[in-house]
Amino acid sequence: MFNFFKRNKSDNSKTSNNNVFYDEKNALVIYFKCSKCGEKFRSYLRKGYDFITDYDTGEYKINKEYIGSKCFNRIHLSATFDRNYKLKEYTLENAEIIGKEEWEEKS
Repeated sequence: MFNFFKRNKSDNSKTSNNNVFYDEKNALVIYFKCSKCGEKFRSYLRKGYDFITDYDTGEYKINKEYIGSKCFNRIHLSATFDRNYKLKEYTLENAEIIGKEEWEEKS
């Protein structure tokens, strides 16, 4: 009846960088949409500012949570990059990756 604490199991977990993060100047950009309401998101992650540095391994990590304006579904992004900001692995919960082209079709 009530699904307040139910976690969406449609997680995307990938280790390849097939149009997941786009490199734009001094930022990485990711496009995704909510798996519940379909709201589209574009997130700019600034290099040297939004990333957490893991000094033990020399990797960069990102851990972000998004909530849209159409529903209160929490979208969680977690990703690990090497020293050159090349994607090693990522997890996106409660959303699915879309391409830059699909974002630009947004009206």
